[in-house]
Amino acid sequence: MSQTGYVYFVIGLAFVAANLPFLISALGKRPLGLAWRLVLLIATYLVVGVIGFAIESNLGKTTGQGWEFYAITFALFVTFAFPSFVYRYLLRHK
Repeated sequence: MSQTGYVYFVIGLAFVAANLPFLISALGKRPLGLAWRLVLLIATYLVVGVIGFAIESNLGKTTGQGWEFYAITFALFVTFAFPSFVYRYLLRHK
């Protein structure tokens, strides 16, 4: 797979992973609250970051990133999660 293919793979993985915390049903007997879903969102962000770093290190030399990179990628991750957040909390369910 080319570098462009890996980029699209990581972006697609980030979109799917960002939506998972809001689309999964209750784990166990009690439904998840918003706080737990935000914890899961951060956890999935870290998992996607580790996968992206592994792909980058497999392709060649890794580059160091500052706090700005992580702030921007987390903001993009939260933007990816917006559709499922709207579905879960803002739309009326029958």
